[in-house]
Amino acid sequence: MDDTVVSKTVFVSIVIPTYNRKPILEKCLRALQVQKLSAASASGYEVVVVDDGSTDGTWEFLAECKDEFPHLRSFQQQHQGPAAARNLGIKQAQGDIIVFIDSDLVVTENFLQAHVDALKQGQKKLKSDRFFTYGAVINTCNFHNPTSEPYKITDFSAAFFATGNVAIPKHWLEKAGLFDTRFQLYGWEDLELGVRLKKLGLKLIKCPAAVGYHWHPPFSLEQIPRLIDKEIQRGRMGVLFYQKHPTWEVRMMIQMTWLHRLLWGILSLNGTLNERTMAPLLQWLINLGKPQLALEIARIFLNWYNVKGVYEAYAQLR
Repeated sequence: MDDTVVSKTVFVSIVIPTYNRKPILEKCLRALQVQKLSAASASGYEVVVVDDGSTDGTWEFLAECKDEFPHLRSFQQQHQGPAAARNLGIKQAQGDIIVFIDSDLVVTENFLQAHVDALKQGQKKLKSDRFFTYGAVINTCNFHNPTSEPYKITDFSAAFFATGNVAIPKHWLEKAGLFDTRFQLYGWEDLELGVRLKKLGLKLIKCPAAVGYHWHPPFSLEQIPRLIDKEIQRGRMGVLFYQKHPTWEVRMMIQMTWLHRLLWGILSLNGTLNERTMAPLLQWLINLGKPQLALEIARIFLNWYNVKGVYEAYAQLR
């Protein structure tokens, strides 16, 4: 039988990497400060924030607000990306259980209790702790009241292991080798670790009661250059992912197949539908108060940039 850390009263460490997200980080920390966590199921919790070299006053804010957030422990590193930041958080964490969320996530007051309950139920069912729990993530652009957002079909995720809202025994992360810090650009560092966790036999247990609201600013045309750059970065990191795990499953995940090339090539009319030609339609939808719909339509050319980025990065390697 595997280690049974979940069956006892646990101490939970919430690990949060952050980079230039001070306004929403404040909301994130305030939500974590008011968690309703039963003493019978958990001895307590800490919030481990790793500032990944922010330039917006995040570190100064974390230093000043320690009295307001007694659960908070903060650390700082030079800008190296979320993989390195999470690894530092894991190493500094004092808990048996690690909960990963992002610094732009605002959770409900029973968030931690839901994860702890699901971990204990999973332990009883599987007679093992060889699993992790995955909560619900609802996307919202409502900064003032993010938790009022309803669940949408676009919030569904088929990812096996994603760090937006997940709880896992710390020793499995250590056994898997933590996050690969070569993933310094945007994308895939968490799903790549998920492949290694799956090889260790870990299972996913859904925990829909652990709800987090992922905030992002309303879509605007000014964001498009940054979003395109993120898709190109994601393509480059996708090739690193495939180098480590050269399987068809990973090729499907990173969109490096003829099917994806054909699909997004057709949908974008081989790049004819792009950020310039679609700008009037997108702006019209934004003016109608439908920025989320505009973003979903923009994904036609954003995905095309991603697919092209994957193949360009792969060609450079060869």
